Amino acid sequence: MSDGLTDEAAAGNARLAQRKLWLRRLAIAVAVGAAAWIAWYLLFGRNHVSTDNAYVNAESAQVTPLYTASAIRVHVKETQFVKAGTVLVELDPTTARIALAQAEADLAAARRRFRQAKANSSALSAQVTSRAAGILQADAQLVSAQADVDKARSDLQHREALAGTGAIAGEELTAARRALAASRAALATAQGNVAQARASRTGAEGELAANNALISGSTEDTDPAVMAARARVDSARLDLDHATIRAPIDGVITQRKVQVGQRLSVGVPIMTIVPIGQVYVDANFKERQLRRVVVGMPAEVTADIYGSGVVYHGKVAGVAGGTGAAMAVLPAQNATGNWIKVVQRVPVRIELDPRELAAHPLRVGMSAEVNVDLSGN
Repeated sequence: MSDGLTDEAAAGNARLAQRKLWLRRLAIAVAVGAAAWIAWYLLFGRNHVSTDNAYVNAESAQVTPLYTASAIRVHVKETQFVKAGTVLVELDPTTARIALAQAEADLAAARRRFRQAKANSSALSAQVTSRAAGILQADAQLVSAQADVDKARSDLQHREALAGTGAIAGEELTAARRALAASRAALATAQGNVAQARASRTGAEGELAANNALISGSTEDTDPAVMAARARVDSARLDLDHATIRAPIDGVITQRKVQVGQRLSVGVPIMTIVPIGQVYVDANFKERQLRRVVVGMPAEVTADIYGSGVVYHGKVAGVAGGTGAAMAVLPAQNATGNWIKVVQRVPVRIELDPRELAAHPLRVGMSAEVNVDLSGN
């Protein structure tokens, strides 16, 4: 009986010893794990922040017509890669060609008007000279008319003096008086001619001054009317160039919305070009993770499409000016009675190595994980 109790006690003691051994092992394992975590944090963890709330993005280019017309040819399709300058769409150029022809005709007319105005200045200058000669001639006629009046007055006075003696006939006296009246009328006419000649010269000088004001200080190429007409030609030629829509950057065609025959309006997007060789990552870090993050810090990025086997190397290019919630279309209204604090996230842009992107291309919207080295700056 006592032997059975002894065996049972021994078995219990053995189990207790085994349990203590496992507890010590567990405690050691926990201590080793804690020490390892502390060591990892001190050596690595505290100098890194990471997030899996990150997505690939890019500065995409929206293609919009700069000229209103119908599409006559579409040269690209969805998902096609294009180089900058590649012809994407051709628009009907008929209206632009007509406008260009009209503008060129207006330019030719403006040049002709300038040359005509320049020629008019020479003609008007000659007219001024001619009017000056006319004044001299009128002045000479006035002097002659004044002399005739003086002579007729003298003749009349002489005959009137002899009329009392009967030396001259009454008819001769009447003729003298008539001659004086005629000479006075001629004098008035001469005076009018002088005034008219001077007015004519003044008018010619005014026309010359007005015409000179139009061309003074200008050449045919610098004349304001010619320059305005040339600007309209340049604008019309630019519209004609815009009838051919070209790719502004290298990238992949997405969201193509144009078909042959469709009438396109200025400013309405017809497709988007995504520059897959220049994509970046927008990483949304928690606000507390950004205490030590500054521009220029190195970062490592892994994308879900390739997994952890492909690591992209980049750097922090910038930190957003506000949280995602604050910049949302409908920002949160926290001034309510049932407010609950929510940890906010701030977008951080990570620029990637173009060579690594060329080797392993990414697409906009793909998920990624970002790890920023806080000790790298």
